[in-house]
Amino acid sequence: MTINKNTKIRRASELEISRLETIILHIFFILFSISMLYPVFLAVGISFSDQNSIIEHGYRIIPVKWSLEGYKLAFKSGEILNAYKITILSTVIGTVLSVLIQMLYAYPLSRKSFKGRKFFTFYAYFVSLFSGGMVPWYIVCTKLLHLGNSFWALVLPSIFGFFNVVILRTFIKSNVPDEMIEAARIDGCSEMGIFWKMVMPLSKAGMATIGLFAMLNYWNNYYLPMMLIHDKSLFNLQYYLQIIFLNIEELAKYGNADAADIPREVTRFAMCVITMGPIILVYPFFQKYFVKGMVVGSVKG
Repeated sequence: MTINKNTKIRRASELEISRLETIILHIFFILFSISMLYPVFLAVGISFSDQNSIIEHGYRIIPVKWSLEGYKLAFKSGEILNAYKITILSTVIGTVLSVLIQMLYAYPLSRKSFKGRKFFTFYAYFVSLFSGGMVPWYIVCTKLLHLGNSFWALVLPSIFGFFNVVILRTFIKSNVPDEMIEAARIDGCSEMGIFWKMVMPLSKAGMATIGLFAMLNYWNNYYLPMMLIHDKSLFNLQYYLQIIFLNIEELAKYGNADAADIPREVTRFAMCVITMGPIILVYPFFQKYFVKGMVVGSVKG
C-alpha cells in the first residue's frame, strides 16, 4: 500500500511539473508570436496613417488620423499593376519549374542504384561553393543565354539550388522505399512512370517546402531585374517599388519643392504592405507540408 501510494504521489508530481512546463511554454510562444506580429500590425497601421499625425504622435498601430495617401502615391502611375502581374507570373512559373527541375535532379541522387550519384552530388556542391563572380555571371546571362531584357531573366537564373536538392534527396530517401521502386520495375513501370506516379505523389511535403522557399525567393527578388532588365514593362514589384522610393528620397535630398508634400514615411510602409500582403495569404496553405518536410529533411540523413 505504501509503495503504491508513493508511486501515485510521484506520478502526480511529475504530472504537475509537466503541466507547469506546458503553461510556461504556451506563455513563451504567445509572447514570441506577439513580438513577431507586432511589427507587421505596426506597418499596416502606419500605412493607413496621415503623415502629419505620424510627425506629431509617432508610430501607432491604430492611426490617430486615417489616410490613404501612401497607397495613392504608390498606385498613382498605374505601372504598379503591371509590376504585380510580372511578379505573380515570374513567381508562379519560377516556382513550378524550380521544384520540377530540382526534383528531377534529386530523385536519381536518392537511389543507390544510380552509379553517377556521387559525381553529380559533388558537382552540384562544388559549384554552389564557388562562382566566377558578378561580371562572368552577367556575360553568361546576356551574351550566351541571351536573357538580357527578357521575362526569363526573372526566372531562369534562380531556378536551381543545391541546398533544396539536398532536402529533396533526403526526403525521397526517407519516404520512397527501394522495395517499392523495385516492385514497380518488376511490374513493368518505366523510370519516368515511377517518378510521376510514385515519387511525386509521395513527396508532396518536400515539394511544398522547397516550393515555399522558391516562392519567397522569386517574390522578393530585386537583384535580377536590377542587373538584367531595362524595360520598365518587365520590372517586377520589388524593383519597381524600390525605384519609387529612391525617387522620393532623391527629391527630398535636393530640397525639391514638391518633396515637402510627399508623405515619405507613409508611402514607405504602404510599399511594405503592398509587397508582403499576397505572400502572407499564401503561406497558410503551405504550412502543414512545410513543417513536415523540414522535420523529415532535418532528422534523417
